[in-house]
Amino acid sequence: MASSLLLSRRGFGGGLLGTALAAAPRAPAQAAEVELLLVLLNDGSGSIDEEEYKLQREGTASAIEHPQVLRSLRGPIAVAYGEWGSPGGAQLILPWTRIAGEDDAGAFADRLVAAPRPPQTWNAIGDALASATDWIRAAHFRAPHATIDLAGDGPDMRSTIPAPVARDRALAAGITINALAIQAAGSQAFMGPRNLRQHYEDNVIGGPGAFVMTASDRVDFAHAIFNKLVRELA
Repeated sequence: MASSLLLSRRGFGGGLLGTALAAAPRAPAQAAEVELLLVLLNDGSGSIDEEEYKLQREGTASAIEHPQVLRSLRGPIAVAYGEWGSPGGAQLILPWTRIAGEDDAGAFADRLVAAPRPPQTWNAIGDALASATDWIRAAHFRAPHATIDLAGDGPDMRSTIPAPVARDRALAAGITINALAIQAAGSQAFMGPRNLRQHYEDNVIGGPGAFVMTASDRVDFAHAIFNKLVRELA
């Protein structure tokens, strides 16, 4: 599945989701209605080399524009894409975009694979969650649900806002947080006897139906992100 997803992306087109909250009072009064506000928040930290980074971007784009993901849409969604790493340094790569079908998804995916990589270091997951919460509050769409979808290969290490604190603030705003743990060989050194999935379950995810999925490496990332998007849209 992972390889077929990446092959489908060679033409580079993509799409995605979105959610806005009733609890996002900063949205304009005439904001467009969508089914979901979705922030895709991928790991851009220094532990990811250029080849791994490319696999992560292409895997996300492939999943977003996959026909099965698009068939899962119950209506238009809004999606924003960001990357995290440095303390206080999460960056919004693609702003809120309405996704209603194949054309929207393809255009989003094209922009995603073409966007330059921002500089990032370390693993500041708490600061990333705080930034994503701000992006949702500022969204120019309205939706009954909002989700932050975080992927990473390491634990929270250098956040100015600890991950559990940022998580709880997001939950208080009505936002659900799901995660994808990339269980690469190098990630285990950070965790000692505990694994990354357990760390994300304890410190990162929360909200109704929140879950953690795993990928054995970034080659498996496309398959995992595809399954996660289908599950989130079901």
